[in-house]
Amino acid sequence: MFSGIVEEAATVVSIEKDKDNLHITLAPSFIHELKIDQSISHNGVCLTVVRRDDKTYTVTAIKETLVKSNLGLLKPGDKVNLERSMLMNGRLDGHIVQGHVDQTAVCTSVKEENGSWFFSFEYDPSRGNLTVEKGSVSVNGVSLTVVNSRDKGFDVAIIPYTYEFTNFHTIQKGTVVNLEFDIIGKYISKIIVQQRGRG
Repeated sequence: MFSGIVEEAATVVSIEKDKDNLHITLAPSFIHELKIDQSISHNGVCLTVVRRDDKTYTVTAIKETLVKSNLGLLKPGDKVNLERSMLMNGRLDGHIVQGHVDQTAVCTSVKEENGSWFFSFEYDPSRGNLTVEKGSVSVNGVSLTVVNSRDKGFDVAIIPYTYEFTNFHTIQKGTVVNLEFDIIGKYISKIIVQQRGRG
């Protein structure tokens, strides 16, 4: 379980393909605090540490993860948003994020607004996911508030701190990002669909 408060945008050191899997090696500043089997959110995807040395650690993304996320597009040098799992005695500063990416979206525009930035994203609504105005959404693992919610997309406003310390400063028009929709909204959407089916 995560909160969507990114600790660091770490650099991808290497990518190793192994059949349908990808072994992704990264170099975070908190490497000495990590251990094997630990869960870490990578651009919003919960992955398990499988190897670790003094400078780097490695996680494995399977085919299912690669199909539903942007991790398969990573290359050495890219920045990945990292968040370690939430402490049970800590504050929930963002919102409840499971680390289970629902689908990807494409950035359609980036606008600088006198010190902040507005990012617009579009996604395929046929999977039943939705956003609501002022609701929560996780974009590349970052907990954000939806503005200008639309049937096929939404906008988010990014403050300078988030822009600088996450990989949002690398996102441009055409960039593919990971989305995890609000868990409460997903349950409500499922209930509505089931009720319509009974009708």
